[in-house]
Amino acid sequence: MTDLVTFGETMLRLSPPDEERLETADQYNVRAAGAESNVAVAAQRLGLDAVWTSKLPDSSVGRRVAGELRTHDVTVDVVWDDADDARQGTYYLEQGQPPRGNEVIYDRAGASVTSASTAELPTETVESATGFHTTGITPALSETLETTTADLLARAQEANTVTSFDLNYRSKLWEPAKAKAVLTDLFPDVDVLVVARRDAETVLDRTGDAESVARGLTDDYGFDVTIVTRGAEGALALSGGEVYEQPTYEASSAHPVGTGDSFVGGFLSQYLAGESVAEGLAWGAATAALKRSVPGDIAVVSPHEVREVIAGDTEEITR
Repeated sequence: MTDLVTFGETMLRLSPPDEERLETADQYNVRAAGAESNVAVAAQRLGLDAVWTSKLPDSSVGRRVAGELRTHDVTVDVVWDDADDARQGTYYLEQGQPPRGNEVIYDRAGASVTSASTAELPTETVESATGFHTTGITPALSETLETTTADLLARAQEANTVTSFDLNYRSKLWEPAKAKAVLTDLFPDVDVLVVARRDAETVLDRTGDAESVARGLTDDYGFDVTIVTRGAEGALALSGGEVYEQPTYEASSAHPVGTGDSFVGGFLSQYLAGESVAEGLAWGAATAALKRSVPGDIAVVSPHEVREVIAGDTEEITR
């Protein structure tokens, strides 16, 4: 039995080295980058057996994505798109130090994943897994993926697979009203919800502190675990009527992209293994802190490193 299946788009990220500007760069670092595959890698590296499923172009760039994920021992179970116009989504990231911020440019329209249907995906793997995870990015990409995401969550729920969902709102993909309508329709099939405090207000119209937001969402939708992340203020979880608070760990600010996915992967690595919500939060926060020191979108971390961060003995990490 697979521990975790994730579903969603993975792009290729192109970044100039050494904080070079996009318009003057003559070379780029290339890495796989996708919310759900980021979660799969973090969970796999921290002890779960993880599968990432999606749809990729049957081309050298599609195989580049699959190949990188396999280097982290994630099982890649995808539909290969052999159409002449099959596309691999990409994005460009220019990193800048203050006062210059990061710039992101997406080139993902019409990517192969946007046509991924339930019928062509490995639903039996989802139904037999311990956990299934996806995010609000996926249904935002196309009407087809709205349907597919809903179908996969429903099938997982019917099979007693633990379903987790990160709201992960992206304003470049859709407006808050549309996001709310689509995502709240998915909530009845979600067991574990992760939502940033700012997204809860922007998309779900939830005001108040993190505990109020978590209690309101749990009351309305019956989540087993509701996690509200608060950036530098850490995370709060509500489960079984109990509130759990998790502060952040000291971390670099060098490579923040992928931090939220790393948190989710760290949490699921423990929660799906039967550990407590509190333990999952600690592993999530430590994984997120470590990710901020690692280039790219993926948390290239180990269980030993996570344990040392939690223990507060980070000098041991380098030994």
